[in-house]
Amino acid sequence: MLKLDGINVFYDQSQALYDVSLQVEQGEFVSIIGANGAGKTTIMKTVMGLIKPAQGRIFFEGKDIIKRPSWDRAGMRIGYIPEGRRVFPDLSVEDNLLMGAYHSKNNVEIAKTMKEVYDVFTRLGERKNQLAKTMSGGEQQMLAIGRALMTKPKLLLIDEISMGLMPLLVNKAFSVIKEMNNQGITILMVEQNAKKALAVADRGCVLEMGQIVHQDLAENLQDNDSIRKAYLGG
Repeated sequence: MLKLDGINVFYDQSQALYDVSLQVEQGEFVSIIGANGAGKTTIMKTVMGLIKPAQGRIFFEGKDIIKRPSWDRAGMRIGYIPEGRRVFPDLSVEDNLLMGAYHSKNNVEIAKTMKEVYDVFTRLGERKNQLAKTMSGGEQQMLAIGRALMTKPKLLLIDEISMGLMPLLVNKAFSVIKEMNNQGITILMVEQNAKKALAVADRGCVLEMGQIVHQDLAENLQDNDSIRKAYLGG
């Protein structure tokens, strides 16, 4: 479904990604783990079209999308949950969700999807008229997930879903995205909480200093001594 081929990204004169190549098959759940500053968010932004790589190609469902703007990629049903949630603070919960469905003209389908989101996150339904900026961090994260679901994504990009959340909400967030994958949504996630990320993924990639240094089944990475010592707390 997604293929990155030789992606190199620079911020001015500083190189952030070095020849990054990876594939995500339809229905897969792939987690990219790595320390802060490794380049995880840069990969997400590059796939979404928010950063233009200096070299390399990106394919989605076999089509080269490297020149497609980010809104076109969203229209192709690539969903994105950015780092730090990035909800629209002065819009209501419901209006934030509607922003996720901007490309759809089918009001019946939009209403159906919104009901599905409210069924998963009952708190959002209770607060649908509340401004997003008045919600807690955990509630905003649920809203960011819900907004991404409104795109009816084929591929969902998730950037640091556990950031700033209390443990109970972290577990809820991972449970929800795993269920989304079980329902057929392909997921590429970057996450600093390596233990949680590998526990839900099919495959994992380890990113160090802008380079992918390991790719393997998630269970194999969990059993790898060097990976366990560096990222899994022993």
